[in-house]
Amino acid sequence: MSIVPLFGHAALRHRLDAALRRGALPGSLLLHGPAGVGKQRLALWLGQGLLCSATAERPCGQCQHCRYALAVAHPDLHWVFPRPRLKDGGASSDDVNADYADAIAERVAAGGLYAAPSGSEGIHVATVRTLVQAAALAPAMAARKVFIIGDAERMVSQEGADQAANAFLKLLEEPPANTNIILTTSEPGALLPTVRSRVIALRVPRLSDRDMDQFLGDPRVAQHLQSLSLPAERDDRLRIAHGAPGALLAQSALGDALARARRLLDAATRGDRADRMRVAFIQGSTKARGEFADALDALTTLLHDRSHQASARSDESAALGAALAVQAVERAKELTAGNANPQLVTFTLLRELEAVLR
Repeated sequence: MSIVPLFGHAALRHRLDAALRRGALPGSLLLHGPAGVGKQRLALWLGQGLLCSATAERPCGQCQHCRYALAVAHPDLHWVFPRPRLKDGGASSDDVNADYADAIAERVAAGGLYAAPSGSEGIHVATVRTLVQAAALAPAMAARKVFIIGDAERMVSQEGADQAANAFLKLLEEPPANTNIILTTSEPGALLPTVRSRVIALRVPRLSDRDMDQFLGDPRVAQHLQSLSLPAERDDRLRIAHGAPGALLAQSALGDALARARRLLDAATRGDRADRMRVAFIQGSTKARGEFADALDALTTLLHDRSHQASARSDESAALGAALAVQAVERAKELTAGNANPQLVTFTLLRELEAVLR
């Protein structure tokens, strides 16, 4: 069983492939961009190319290394992402490896189509220690090892873990000659500066409608989406996704995000200053940053709908106001990605929305 193909990102794939062919691919990479655009799938594709034994086009998809990588079963391809904490007192490497083996098997069984992890999950210190230990070993099967760290901003700091943190930073700065490390994040500003300074960052954009059509047309994707509460029409699905296939895979989270977005919109258009203060306060701390970012994405969707509706009834003033509101939300997203406090961002955003939507 293998995961579904990688869709889109042709230009970025061309750049990465060219660097791979020249032997110029950096040892430590950071793929960042909007949530759900396929950063981890792109990282897995790049990992497959690094492990592939073909001498021409890589990944070839046919060699033993490629077949194992497509099933995420290659012993030299290590993939970690946020998980529930195993034990309060720490977990052994065997515990961590067993947990990820089960989690990856679940993702592969679903074709690599999975919702984002919950806000309570993280990449814990035991996982970091396990990665560092694995990096010190020789490759088991291929000529090199590849480590993919999804949602890297969710690495959890823990008192007494300085040794593991320092070892990981050293690994990022000077990975062994036979090792590549690929981090992904939707919130680069939430990464520690010491991590950001040790990686080469590449932005992963949203998919075009054409690429989204190819994604939606894949038989395994279509079958998986049938089990979700999604509208049947192609245009509605494209609107929900907004160039991010992952947005279609998290309907419960999307519903929550839309509810928070509607609360923000109501506070901006119908609430008073006290109501805006209350709404800003409940956005939470940096621990809820992922949920806040989801709410901003959902707010963009609501405002696009508002703009289309205004244009349909020839209300140019309302359409312009909605367009200006989208710009304000995009500025808020940039501040959030830069580690700004969600409460302060919310209060400022609500004042800007009030000015252009009334």
